[in-house]
Amino acid sequence: MFCGNIALVSSFGAESAVLLHMAAAIDRSLPIITLDTGKLFAETIAYRAQLTALLGLTDLRVVKPQADVMRMLDGAGALHRRDPDRCCHIRKVLPLENALTGFKAWISGRKRYHGGLRADVSTLEETDGRLKIDPLARFTRQQIEDYLDRYHLPQHPLLEKGYLSIGCAPCTVKCGSADNPRAGRWSGLSKMECGIHRSPAGAASRNSVSSAS
Repeated sequence: MFCGNIALVSSFGAESAVLLHMAAAIDRSLPIITLDTGKLFAETIAYRAQLTALLGLTDLRVVKPQADVMRMLDGAGALHRRDPDRCCHIRKVLPLENALTGFKAWISGRKRYHGGLRADVSTLEETDGRLKIDPLARFTRQQIEDYLDRYHLPQHPLLEKGYLSIGCAPCTVKCGSADNPRAGRWSGLSKMECGIHRSPAGAASRNSVSSAS
């Protein structure tokens, strides 16, 4: 039904190897979209290259924010300090929506045990007329760890340094627990999500680039 019209979106974060391995076992040419915000840890970039080679992924699409938007709204690269929601919007939400143009469905790796807004995530939902699939929604932490061990998949290098959930370097700290692995994301703020897991079109209308200029 979605042959040629579906993509997998991956952060190449702490648990990304599981979903990427599953996808590669079915079709190594599946489009893999990943966001390079310009603020990633060097370890994440290296891990992305490692997993891509190990799994034989042949259609990795590294998506970056638009240069003109960055110059206009974050020329000094410090937007994350004064307005993290806006920073996520221009570095993640807008680039992903552009990258998903033409696709009828996309796959993400959200899991209920991460808690917060993900506690009741569905395995299937529709967003702006596009099907969104979360195959790992009902997986437990133990099942994720067992899968990584069973297939001898390499872990993100920051895990052993105490990072249980890994996003952009300025907004991620060593923190988290089995019950709340995302505690280190936007630590000290009420912010829980970057925005890509809400309606992209709705977010765009609420946070239009022009309104911020």
